[in-house]
Amino acid sequence: MSSGWIKSLVSISLGLFIWDSGLSARAVQPSIDRTEECELLVIGGGLSGVAASYEALLAGRTVCMTEITDWVGGQISAQGTSALDERTTQRSRLFFPSGYLKFRENIAKYYNQLNPGDCWVSVSCFLPKDANEVMWQQLKEAEEKGEGTLKWFPSTVVKDLTIESVSGKGTGQQIQSAVAIQHSPQNKYLPLNTLPLSSTIEDAYSYEDSKRLKKEIIRFVPATESEQAADWYVIEATETGEIVGLADVPYRLGIDPLSSFEPSSSSIDGDPYCTQGFTYTFAMEATEDAQSHDQPIFYNRHKNYYSYELERLADFNLVFTYRRIWSPKAGNLEKFRGIEFTAPTPGDISMQNWTWGNDYRPGTSTDNLVYTRDQLKTLGQLEPNGWTGGLRTKTLSRGEDHALGYFYWLVQGTTDSQLGDGVKKPYPNHRLLTGLNSPMGTAHGLSKYPYIREGRRIIGRVSPGYSQGFTITEIDISRADYKDEYYGQNLSDQTYRQLWTKVDGREAVTNKDMDIDKIVRRTRSTIYPDSVGVGHYAIDFHPCMNESPAEKAGNTEREGERKGGGQAYPFQIPLRAMIPQEIDNLIVAGKSIATSHIAAAAYRVHSFEWSSGAAAGITAVFGLEEEIMPYQLVDESFLEEKQLRALKKRLEESGNPTAFPNTSIFNQDWEEWQ
Repeated sequence: MSSGWIKSLVSISLGLFIWDSGLSARAVQPSIDRTEECELLVIGGGLSGVAASYEALLAGRTVCMTEITDWVGGQISAQGTSALDERTTQRSRLFFPSGYLKFRENIAKYYNQLNPGDCWVSVSCFLPKDANEVMWQQLKEAEEKGEGTLKWFPSTVVKDLTIESVSGKGTGQQIQSAVAIQHSPQNKYLPLNTLPLSSTIEDAYSYEDSKRLKKEIIRFVPATESEQAADWYVIEATETGEIVGLADVPYRLGIDPLSSFEPSSSSIDGDPYCTQGFTYTFAMEATEDAQSHDQPIFYNRHKNYYSYELERLADFNLVFTYRRIWSPKAGNLEKFRGIEFTAPTPGDISMQNWTWGNDYRPGTSTDNLVYTRDQLKTLGQLEPNGWTGGLRTKTLSRGEDHALGYFYWLVQGTTDSQLGDGVKKPYPNHRLLTGLNSPMGTAHGLSKYPYIREGRRIIGRVSPGYSQGFTITEIDISRADYKDEYYGQNLSDQTYRQLWTKVDGREAVTNKDMDIDKIVRRTRSTIYPDSVGVGHYAIDFHPCMNESPAEKAGNTEREGERKGGGQAYPFQIPLRAMIPQEIDNLIVAGKSIATSHIAAAAYRVHSFEWSSGAAAGITAVFGLEEEIMPYQLVDESFLEEKQLRALKKRLEESGNPTAFPNTSIFNQDWEEWQ
């Protein structure tokens, strides 16, 4: 299927229109088709949502899980990033949550090997469609083992929440019910996943049936009743912090202001429009013979963006094998600029996820993907029945074009925006894999949902030391050399001294006149008494672009954004980072926990998502059993309360670690953790 055919399909006469107002027709309150009772309502079927559901099912609970696509697994399946991002030491010790380890084991059993793609970016690369199947089976096994109940709602979006104060319960409000829309195809000849997401997303959030989709309106309500705590828990596990936006709890977007907490920030005042780039992944297959490739009608608009990026990466075979997800026959050993890999052979399949390739990196108020609160308010999405997902549809569409254009560049392109002429040559012996049985499970060949690196991030509750609300920041995890002259030159004297007070190995510098040059920086991340999970990854940036549109010829990355990137110490997931302000029975998992822009660049990979989701699921179950709400476990900020200790014990006993081995406050040297 050619990329030109794909975009033509979008415009066939189906009553389909893409618009950028964010304003769908305001429907009257719909009649409810059915009501579902849940003990946990997990919104989002990505890795964090699956992990939360997995642990709750093992505990025998009734879980309702919704997902905008029809696959479970998020990053590893519907988003197509089926190459596990793992750090060396953590992987060598297999120090991961038990459910994540179980998935790795199941993948190895499914293929009789852990790395069926023989990729070199990871020890495990595999087909997204298989990951969905493996993960689904793992959920069903948990349901059977724990005697829980999984109510699965694919192709379902949450449209509205009922949020009210409950007398005698907690300090804030609670989500009392949620109204969702589940869609299915009207026409058997146009099944789901035929059209790209931008063509269906606004329809999916409309209550009314359309020419394309039938809708069922579902109300989710608690299955239990508590006299003193929450009747149920809602777990926010969406990819963009959608429920954070819909519930309108305090959150941040984009770059945080330069400060002693975020000393590498690229903006003095912050910028909510500059989030990390998102990516529509795709799968391409090496073929024996050259294929015919039609140039997409939009290619010229995008071609001057694409690049191998660096000379040490400027080799087609190297890029193809980087995230190769299937390799039935091993090729000869090749080497390029010191990197070894086996050469592609016909039948090999590669998944593409490349910064100067299919990454789409908008960064202005006219093209940002995730709408800010002010934009949502202006567009009417915070009004009753006004929610349409909180994303800019036109930017999704541009991202789809951008990805398909990148495939054409790989096979036919001769330009390179960063390295100049003469670097890129055509490689026509490849084809884009399309069709509902393809690795991505879509007729157009793109992932069902884009890989989202950053969305809305909550601001945790106010506590001692966090007068503006709790957030994990750059200095909590970064290995950066803050003695570098950059910091002395770019920070005020006061901010620079505050920075060193915060990263001092003794936790605080009491002598205001102490010579900063004599301060010894701690060589570890911040230790949290309320840690409920772990993660480890580099602070990895895919910066937004300066001008709109992102693909504009000559456009450049936001200056200074990569300064915050680099290595990080292994880090913890404090429970406080998962508890939003204002709503007591909402637990946040995945990429929307309370992190800064720079910290979020490390807190986004596969094993972290699982760890945070497992913590959310077990915390919710614990809250139901003990009739205590999560915020009550951490209201004494610097103490480990009795019930918090009980929660942490349960996490550890279930195989979900809350700290890395030998990384306590008494050990200042964490350099061995690579």
